[in-house]
Amino acid sequence: MANTISNLFFILLAAYGIHNARRELMPTRYIVGFGGFALIGFGSLAFHATLLYHYQLLDELPMIYVTAGSCWFLYDDSPGFDITSRQSMISLVLSITFDVLFTWSYIVYRNPVYHQVAFGTLAISTAFMIRHLLKWSEVRFRIPDEKKSQIGNIFGYGAGLFLLGFLVWNLDNIFCDGLTRFKVSIGWPLAFLFEGHAWWHVLTGLGTYYMFTGTHLISLCMKDDANKFTVRYHLGLPSIKRADKKTQ
Repeated sequence: MANTISNLFFILLAAYGIHNARRELMPTRYIVGFGGFALIGFGSLAFHATLLYHYQLLDELPMIYVTAGSCWFLYDDSPGFDITSRQSMISLVLSITFDVLFTWSYIVYRNPVYHQVAFGTLAISTAFMIRHLLKWSEVRFRIPDEKKSQIGNIFGYGAGLFLLGFLVWNLDNIFCDGLTRFKVSIGWPLAFLFEGHAWWHVLTGLGTYYMFTGTHLISLCMKDDANKFTVRYHLGLPSIKRADKKTQ
């Protein structure tokens, strides 16, 4: 039950991201990205509630789609948010082609390690692309130092939370038998605090939100005037605001 309920937090984070992006009139690509984030949570919730194979795919495949989409955000550094430029079109077609081919191959070759390697490779590529853009690419001259620091801190904090969740998940798997006996002995609701897989959902949800926000910010700074955007925090969560737009 805890593994199912914990996905609600994941979905709420995505809904919060969609709400902020719509309120700030952000380009559609970022709203769609948060929509993919929500789909991961819905898929995971449905899978843990039913343990049906097709819902597991609805959990795992959007992880690939969202991360591949983030790579597209980072590769598409030409000014403007339409997709008519050669670079935008090529990078988008490559991202969609990868998603289609991975979906087909993963249905044919149903191996969790294959999914983990693909997802890990995309996630690491995203981190390296952000570092490259901030440190060595021509793009760095378009982004003020303050914004560079914000991007690095937000994305890095998210990556740390994600890795912490991964550690908790693995510890839960390693010590599963002992933890199960302990949880039975203390009973509910305290046992919920020791549900490692549920904490994996919470921590990776937070980590994904932070990393996607960092990716969102660097993409905006590359494709528009970086001074038009600022970062605000509410309940510890960062969100991107338009500096020239008054919001309630």
